Amino acid sequence: MAEDKATKEKLLDSAKREFLEKGYMKASLRTICKNAGVTTGALYFFFQGKEDLLKGLVEEPLKGLMVLIQQHFFEELEAGVSVVDLGKDVRDISAAKDLVHFMYKHYDVFLILLTKSQGSEYEDIVSRFADWAEGHYKKLSEQAAEKCGVPKPDAYIIHWMTHMQINALTHLLTHEPDVEKAISHIEQIVVFLVSGWNGILGKGI
Repeated sequence: MAEDKATKEKLLDSAKREFLEKGYMKASLRTICKNAGVTTGALYFFFQGKEDLLKGLVEEPLKGLMVLIQQHFFEELEAGVSVVDLGKDVRDISAAKDLVHFMYKHYDVFLILLTKSQGSEYEDIVSRFADWAEGHYKKLSEQAAEKCGVPKPDAYIIHWMTHMQINALTHLLTHEPDVEKAISHIEQIVVFLVSGWNGILGKGI
């Protein structure tokens, strides 16, 4: 029903404002219901509690982000990427811009995930993304090292570079609220990161 959908959206919008202001742990269900103009009973008709409200806010944007990243990872491996020539190949910059646009489209949600989700099941979301991405960068760096005829980077370097790349995106979102400036910054960040990989593979010096 349209009325039920509207009530659910009011609750989600109120929860988003409450999480942004107070963080997940200090957020009040009573305040969320009051600001949404509904009773606590109405909330439990749609959500099991505070954790379920947060899940309702973040799950779809998270899935969308995963799809974008998985697509980029697949294209990298399928293309047999070795060392990126930024003068001829703009795949990484284009993919990074897509990620930034998507994250800023859901800016408040990702800000909650990155800075306000302590105490929830999402509090380690950055580490979870890094652990997942590390497997890809291991494959990619091994593929690149073989093509370049150099030793493959060791596990520590892959772990470190993966976290650098994840942190580059999270730092951007938490420190630059303007999407156009963020897009400009990400181009330079990608150049820096790719140059780092090239240096590790013996092609940057």
